[in-house]
Amino acid sequence: MIVLGPLLVLLGIGFFCWLLFMLAVFALPFFVGLTVGIWAFHTGAGVLGGIIVGLVAGGATFGIGQFALGFVPWTWLRLLLILLFVAPATVAGYSATHGIAQMAMPSTTWQMIFSVIGAIAVSITAFVRFTGVAAPGPAGQGMARG
Repeated sequence: MIVLGPLLVLLGIGFFCWLLFMLAVFALPFFVGLTVGIWAFHTGAGVLGGIIVGLVAGGATFGIGQFALGFVPWTWLRLLLILLFVAPATVAGYSATHGIAQMAMPSTTWQMIFSVIGAIAVSITAFVRFTGVAAPGPAGQGMARG
């Protein structure tokens, strides 16, 4: 039993790190959906109305981002859109890694180092996943015509 405790802790931390990496792309839509949902709840929409409005706002944010990324012709504007989605993922990665580091080590210097490394890793992962999820360019682009 004494062997299973630390093993389960490592397994749990690994699961949450994997979940963080998988969901990092959705940090901005989640934040927008949560903010709009709370606003709707506080303006009298009720719990169910707030949840529905939040889900619609989060989905619309992700959809509009994907649509814009797929059809914006300028590279600098595409990079700006990607950074708009990656920045909240960076903050989420830093916060999550800092929380794990606080549990694992007493030194604040090492906590900060690991938190920054975690933020960079989550940023890169979100960047790669968001550009991989993006719709391809207009049809026929880059294809030879016969």
